[in-house]
Amino acid sequence: MADEEQVKRLQQGVLEWNEWRDANRLTPVDLSGADLKGVNLETPLDDGALEEAANLTRAKLERAKPGDIIDLGPGVPLEGANLTRANLQRANLTLANLKLADLSGANLIHANLTGAKLSSAYLPGAKLHGTNLVCADLHGANLEDANLEDANLFQANLTDANLHGVNLTNVNLHGAKLHGANLTKAMLVDTVFTDADLAGVTGLEKCVHGGPSTIDHRTLQKSGPLPLAFLRGVGLPDNFIDYLPSLLNQPIQHYSCFISYSSKDDEFAHRIHADLQNSGVRCWFAPHDLPIGDKILDALDAAIRLRDKVVLILSEHSITSNWVEDEVTAGFEEERKRDQIVLFPVRLDEAVMNTNEAWAAKLRARNIGDFRKWKDHDAYKQSLARVLRDLTKPQAQ
Repeated sequence: MADEEQVKRLQQGVLEWNEWRDANRLTPVDLSGADLKGVNLETPLDDGALEEAANLTRAKLERAKPGDIIDLGPGVPLEGANLTRANLQRANLTLANLKLADLSGANLIHANLTGAKLSSAYLPGAKLHGTNLVCADLHGANLEDANLEDANLFQANLTDANLHGVNLTNVNLHGAKLHGANLTKAMLVDTVFTDADLAGVTGLEKCVHGGPSTIDHRTLQKSGPLPLAFLRGVGLPDNFIDYLPSLLNQPIQHYSCFISYSSKDDEFAHRIHADLQNSGVRCWFAPHDLPIGDKILDALDAAIRLRDKVVLILSEHSITSNWVEDEVTAGFEEERKRDQIVLFPVRLDEAVMNTNEAWAAKLRARNIGDFRKWKDHDAYKQSLARVLRDLTKPQAQ
């Protein structure tokens, strides 16, 4: 609980507070749970009393009545302050120093934090709906599960910030610094990613898209290749994504692929399909890409002809599959027409090495990617890296 004498001193004004502090330098400040409606701390405290990691847990500093906005700035020192669950709704914290402050669960709805220093601040579950964070420094801040809906983060510094599970609905991130930020499970709807560099952001492929967002050519140019799931989630059509590298003068790094497999190897096929797509390899995958009503054989044949490589998943199931045999036959035919290697085999077991099927036996003379331990995370990643290496197009001389 707050020290009642301290609360009274503060409510009487800054001069009264400073006089009391001069005579009580060793007394720790405790304003936890204090109702400070209407208190104006605009005049700097003579000794930065609140810089002493003041305890303002559940302090109420919201607007007392229309037009009476609590002013804690500019530049009020609150470094390391405990503001857990504090009500700072509509408070003026312009340029405030809140480095390392604990604002977990705090109510900062429509507060003004323009230019505030919030580096390494602790804000999980904070309510930041409509908060003005223009040019705020949130470097290394923890905003996990915070609600930033309608917040303005124009040119804010979010480098290495934890934005896991954050609600970024209708948030302005124009020009924001996001390198090293974690956006895993962040909610995106009408989120503005303009003139921002997303190259070093983690978790983009795991964002939750409740609707399309805005991304401009500057962001795409600065960011380089971005996860397919993210590009689709923000609303870019597949045709545009296909041409994106050439539009941005980025070299197309990988061959396009058709994935051939048995439905009994569906789990592995889905996994490698997703990982290849997210690594920049454009894949045709029948369950996702076969249009309703298409003649299956014609569609498969056309898909193979239009792709650079056929990634052939070999297993005891695929070797006995008539569909896979037809796709491999089409792949051999494309090799003859193009006079180059098209079939790109990977195996899940020993079946291809022991089979008497003529079409499969022909593949034993080739280097076959080894995914026999694909259920082991490290072994799978190692094998995937080799596949990505071998699917990389040679650079033009």
